[in-house]
Amino acid sequence: MRRLSNYLVGVDQGSVPMFSDFENDGRMWSGDGPRMRRRKVAFSHPFRATPAVHVSISMWDTDGDRNQRADISAEAITPEGFELVFRTWGDSRVARIRADWLAIGELPHDDDWQMY
Repeated sequence: MRRLSNYLVGVDQGSVPMFSDFENDGRMWSGDGPRMRRRKVAFSHPFRATPAVHVSISMWDTDGDRNQRADISAEAITPEGFELVFRTWGDSRVARIRADWLAIGELPHDDDWQMY
């Protein structure tokens, strides 16, 4: 559990269409082997410190005749944002992915000040 030292807790959330590769025969749909897509996500307001970020697949469209392999994660998390990363591998064919995210962390306070 992460304990917050400030009573001001912020929650930000969003939904990100990662790709739609079936429309243009992109690598997620027509390729094989390891494949990855990254999308930068900016928070609506910066957090005071690095927040906890949860990501999930909220929509996926895959080829039902193949194995459905997927991995989704948040990487490079900062107080300003993070990178949403989707991976697949093998012969999986992924047409579209939409990901939802939730960030929880400390907010800056009006009484915060910095010397330098």
